[in-house]
Formats: sequence, C-alpha cells, structure tokens
Amino acid sequence: MSTSKDMENPDTRFSALLGSAARLPGVRIDRASYLRRALARHCSEAEVRRAIELSPAAAGIPLAVLDRVADESITYETAKASALSAAAGMPGVLALPATVPADLAQYTGHVLRIAQKLAYLYSWPDLFAEDADLDDATRSVLTLFVGVMFGTQSANAAVGKVATMMSREVARKLPQRALTQGVVYPVVKKVAGYLGVEMTKQTFAKSVSKAIPVVGAVVSGGLTLATFRPMAKRLKRHLSGLDLAKPAPGVVIGEVVAVHDSPVTRRGRGL
Repeated sequence: MSTSKDMENPDTRFSALLGSAARLPGVRIDRASYLRRALARHCSEAEVRRAIELSPAAAGIPLAVLDRVADESITYETAKASALSAAAGMPGVLALPATVPADLAQYTGHVLRIAQKLAYLYSWPDLFAEDADLDDATRSVLTLFVGVMFGTQSANAAVGKVATMMSREVARKLPQRALTQGVVYPVVKKVAGYLGVEMTKQTFAKSVSKAIPVVGAVVSGGLTLATFRPMAKRLKRHLSGLDLAKPAPGVVIGEVVAVHDSPVTRRGRGL
C-alpha cells in the first residue's frame, strides 16, 4: 500500500521514469567515445586526447568550438526524437495504452542522451559507471539537468553550485554527498516533484495528439520537435556559461604553462 502511495507522488513518479529511461538501450553515452567522435572534425588529435583524459576545458578547446559541436548534437538528437515520436503516433487511438508510455520513455531517453552529451562537452565527468545501475548522485544531477531544460530557476542555481564545487576541487567525479544528502539534495527533490507534474501534462498532450492515425503522427512529431530543441538549447546555454566549461588558462597543447599555477595546470604537467 505504501509503495502505491509513494508512486502517486510527482517526485517519485519522475524518479521512476528517469530510471526506466536510463535502462533503455542506447541511452547511456560513453563519454570517451562521444568526445572522440564529436571533436575529431574540429580539434587536433592532441586536443581530443586531452579532452578525454582530463576535460575539454583542460584541453583548452575554445567555447566557440564546443558550442558548434553542441549544436550538431542537438540537431541530431532532435531529429531522432521527433522521428521516433512521429512513428509512435501512427497506430492511432486503439494503440494509445501501449504507445504513449513507450513514447514518453523514449522521449525521456533522448532528453538524457542530449543532457549527457552537453555535460561531457562542457567538462562534466562521467555520469554512469560501466554496467552499473543509476546511482543516487547521477540520478540527482540528471534531475537537475532536466530541470534546467524545463526552465526551473532552482535547478539552474543548483547546477551552478555543483559545478562550482567541482571546479574548486578540480574534481573528476560528482560531489556525492551534496547531491544525495547535502545542501543540493532538497532542491533535487523539489525539482523532481515539478518535473513529475510536467511529465504528466506531456503524457496527456501526447495522448490527444495520437488519437487520429497519420494526423497524430504529424502532430506528435511536431510537438516533440517544438519542445525538444528549445529545452536542449536552454541546457546548452546554462552549462556553457559555467566556470567549469571555460578553457583552462595557460594551456598549450603538448605541454602546460602554469599561468596561475592552478591545480588543473599543475596536474597537467608532463602529459
């Protein structure tokens, strides 16, 4: 009985959706493979290698280049999500019980895909441990990323706070305590509750859009196109504006000049 009541809570509903989407095939992005593939046409091999080993910021890759690559990834994920949403709208009203939950899950999956890609471009660490379940810290930071995509100001502030913690400590992993029981966690719960309500509204909107075969496909695909791109652009703008994304001072590919003798530059010597 308590489990049923828990699932009625918006934050629990969103957390369950996030977990289900994260388990879908192809949702988890391999950081090293993605950075190599995405940066190869824009950067030297030395820059790509340092971006993978440290971060794009530590590799000194200009924000203009990262923004261009981010736009390419947003275009790709938007097209893919819209096409799949349109395909799910083809069967019509008789298939609604099956197509709407599946469409919502795949939509959330693409939201998580672009969130990971943008995070890795703007120097966030690996979000998923290999072959591991979604841990609490990753669940929290992904919740905040989605919150930013939905325009939640509290999520913007929390993501900035987490990024500052990581930048200050030159961290190569998420701050577990802050995201699971510290100062950021109450914001995560609040954002998850808001997203649970918003996702319920989206489910209803998609149900209406899919009621008529063929027409439903066009409307559903168009609805995804109209919402996905602006959301991804919103996250891109926020992540690119954080100190974590800014190129490290004094970086020269092949060596490191410690202009400010920062922890990042000290660690980079000899690489």
